[in-house]
Amino acid sequence: QLQLVESGGGLVQPGGSMRLSCTVNGAILDYFAMGWFRQAPGKEREGISCIMTTNDRTKYADSVKDRFTISRDNRKNTIYLQMNNLNDEDTAVYYCVVLWGMGLRSSLVDYWGQGTQVTVAS
Repeated sequence: QLQLVESGGGLVQPGGSMRLSCTVNGAILDYFAMGWFRQAPGKEREGISCIMTTNDRTKYADSVKDRFTISRDNRKNTIYLQMNNLNDEDTAVYYCVVLWGMGLRSSLVDYWGQGTQVTVAS
């Protein structure tokens, strides 16, 4: 069973930065793409970013474009989400995912991580 383990969540002040990591207990090159979803309280789960495992093609939701950056390290089987200029609307549980296609729809997700809480508050 593939396992995705997220880390790096916590409390951050508005305007601050945070980096999330997700390590897979396998080779990420075995999969088409990886990404991040999030779910804020009372809201539907939202795909926010994804990256192909074999090239640098990325995709971002409008809500995070120009503030968040996704990256990967295939040698470490790890992906990252660098989040800058955070605001209270970014408060959510963030999930690492493995995708069978390049996109931000839940229907493209093969595997989900357990999630890590990110809270933006002063």
